[in-house]
Amino acid sequence: MTAGSGTGRRSPATWPAPAKLNLFLHVLGRRADGYHELQTVFQLLDFSDQLTFSLRRDPDIRRPAGLDGLAEEDDLVVRAARLLQSEAGVEEGVEIRVDKRIPAGGGLGGGSSDAATTLLALNHLWDAGMSREALAGLGARLGADVPVFVQGRSAWAEGTGDRLTPLDLPVRWFLVIHPGVAVPTAEIFSAPELTRNSTPITISRFLSAGGRNDCAPVVRNRYAEVGRALDWLGRRGEARLTGTGACVFAAFEDERQARAVLAELPAKWSGFVARGLNRSPLLDTV
Repeated sequence: MTAGSGTGRRSPATWPAPAKLNLFLHVLGRRADGYHELQTVFQLLDFSDQLTFSLRRDPDIRRPAGLDGLAEEDDLVVRAARLLQSEAGVEEGVEIRVDKRIPAGGGLGGGSSDAATTLLALNHLWDAGMSREALAGLGARLGADVPVFVQGRSAWAEGTGDRLTPLDLPVRWFLVIHPGVAVPTAEIFSAPELTRNSTPITISRFLSAGGRNDCAPVVRNRYAEVGRALDWLGRRGEARLTGTGACVFAAFEDERQARAVLAELPAKWSGFVARGLNRSPLLDTV
């Protein structure tokens, strides 16, 4: 069967695109190409966007439902679909509807996860036949965080976030707060005050002692509302910034504790409680 010639796959299929947290984020230095050398841990969550795919017999790729204000041409799901279509020689098209739950600009990886889900789902629905490693390579061309969602495991990450080592992390519950602002990643990584000389650590050291987020002081200084959310949550747990923000989070031993703090959340912010996952639900869908 050639790519794109499968039959019996015309009904819409809905696929999850889970959020992630960065449990720590150390910036080791800036590379000659402008990217940064990082160390981080990606923790997957059982909180997801939902993507619905309806195959088309023509080659058009359309996204009639997605993030408000984001043009189809700029959406990573459209770019991911077109990239796979081109690389695999697929003649079919697709209509993609994105039910957004993950806040945009929050450091939760929503756009990257949507792109990864698009690659994995369409590789299956189009019978494209590409390996997971090949799909991760395509994902890296779309964004630094896409490969971890393609691989579908919580992971230790180095380089630009592309060198991944799967981790089995303790099962914990997380309260995630969005303080109502969006923080552009490029702005934070280009900030002159960002510390870029953290000493590399090992996985065992992280597991025993944890780490910090080198972006947090920059974000706190530039986005006062993020600082207020960190302070509020910090009085109830160990508050951290995920990625370059804007979302902040704290870990709890059980769901009840996390929901008790969520119940106190100021009305001006939004939040949710999610369980940490070591394996993405997307892998079970595939």
